[in-house]
Amino acid sequence: MYNLRLSAEQLEFRDTVRDFVVREVKPVALKSERLEASERPLLTAILDQAAQMGLRTMALGEDSGGAAADLLTCCIVIEELATGDVDVAAVLAETVRLSRIIFVPSTGPAQQYLPSFLADDHCHLAFAGRGDTRLGANFHGPRAAPRATITGSLADNGDVILNGNAEGVRNAPIAKLFAVEVVTDRRSEFLLVPADTPGLSVLAQASGPRGHGVVGSVAFADCRVPADQRLDGRLIDIAVEQGGPLDQALNLGIGRAAYEAALDYVPLRVQGGRRIVEHQAIGAKLAEIAVSLEVARAAVWRAAFAADHPEAIADRSLPDLPLAMMAKVFTSGAIYRAAKDAAELFGAMGVMRDMPLQKYVHDALICLHAGNGNADDKLRIAEALAGYRRP
Repeated sequence: MYNLRLSAEQLEFRDTVRDFVVREVKPVALKSERLEASERPLLTAILDQAAQMGLRTMALGEDSGGAAADLLTCCIVIEELATGDVDVAAVLAETVRLSRIIFVPSTGPAQQYLPSFLADDHCHLAFAGRGDTRLGANFHGPRAAPRATITGSLADNGDVILNGNAEGVRNAPIAKLFAVEVVTDRRSEFLLVPADTPGLSVLAQASGPRGHGVVGSVAFADCRVPADQRLDGRLIDIAVEQGGPLDQALNLGIGRAAYEAALDYVPLRVQGGRRIVEHQAIGAKLAEIAVSLEVARAAVWRAAFAADHPEAIADRSLPDLPLAMMAKVFTSGAIYRAAKDAAELFGAMGVMRDMPLQKYVHDALICLHAGNGNADDKLRIAEALAGYRRP
């Protein structure tokens, strides 16, 4: 049965992380000197604290040292973290979504790295892939052959030798394990590659336009990977798909932070002899923001619930539609408008660099244009509605 009533464990997760954000994250993240910086440094101490709380490993099963958190629970945690600092939330979101797939199967090449992943609070994960080749005017045409950015050739002993690079890889500068998509003989494969493998190098990129968290380019030069490091490509596809609700939970946290800042401010500012919260135009704008947040959260949670409970689609409790993509299209636009409207309630102060509102608008704008963009996602939704199957 489709049910979004939170369990006692989910409520405990939410309340614990919310308290952590208020006590530890916001006092550091919202310092004026950090808000004014052209590039925000990652709050590594806060990230380490979150890891020590078990948030980095929460998606692993209890027998593997985690909390067996499902995707909905992870979305709840990421939203709460993003209200404090979106970059910390983005780093953990990427590690969480990949750990759910890489380590949860009880067998596979990743199991040899599980003990070190659990023991090292600084061990984060990253995915280096080639992206989509079906964009633009040819979207409805035949599926294109893989466009190699990282190529692999087979050595005599079966090892795979990697060459090429991937741009805009989230977590790349701090990752200790990479899931890498490789094109060999016009076929895609996935390999697990430790960051210290000879021939692998990472160059950090400026944070901002490419995404939240820490971003880098990954280069491979005759990087030799044992053949037994192959990952199940179907699981990686699931990880990419399930990243949608996590990314939009992060986006939701940005919008909520902007809304809560505005809600604290409007009773304080006086205009025309009364507090601006008493003006009808301000009240209407606040109401619109609140509506956007609630509807966006419902869409994100619904997509996460569907991923956790595929039987809900099988028994028609939920429609067989790309719910994660639909949540992204709605949430990214709605949260950007909500953050912008919240900033407008501050007047001229909303654009000052030492105020958090300009940060929230900037962060929400990144979410609006993340990934392939909403235009492409709408085409994918249209395909699902029409029952289209690409050749």
